[in-house]
Amino acid sequence: MIKLNNIGFSYEKTEVLKDFSLQISKKDRICLFGESGSGKTTILRLILGLETPLKGEIQKAENLKPAVVFQEDRLIPFKSVLENITLFGADEETALLYLERLGLKDYANKMPSDLSGGMSRRVALVRALSNQFDYLVLDEPFTGLDQENIDTAANLINEVLGEKPLILVTHSKAEAELLNCTFEELV
Repeated sequence: MIKLNNIGFSYEKTEVLKDFSLQISKKDRICLFGESGSGKTTILRLILGLETPLKGEIQKAENLKPAVVFQEDRLIPFKSVLENITLFGADEETALLYLERLGLKDYANKMPSDLSGGMSRRVALVRALSNQFDYLVLDEPFTGLDQENIDTAANLINEVLGEKPLILVTHSKAEAELLNCTFEELV
């Protein structure tokens, strides 16, 4: 489905990845795990086509549509919560159902500025999960959430994801285990 072959990548003169390879097949749930600066987010950006490798190649099945939660929530400030979620084609009914599941249904018509950090994070998760996708990319998806909200969000992710691939970046092995991920340690 997605294959990274001997990838090399640098930011200016700082080498981030050297001969990195990874294969992601259907149903795979992979957690990129490692110290800050080890290239985890860079790998996600390469997979998503937001960066181009300096060496090696990336192969993807055609027309794969990702759903993404970046490190930043990236909510549009002048759109309501519901408008942020449905902006890319999610139907309103699904969006409202997922907002309710994450305790945010009463905030559907609020603006992002009315939300706490944890609420914004849950809205970003709902936005990703509400749209049609072929694989899910999560970069530190539970930042700012307490354990109860992490557990609730993980349950929703597992339910919606089904057998689609997941690529997760986190510093928490417990969070990766909640999402049934195998570890890909970056050094």
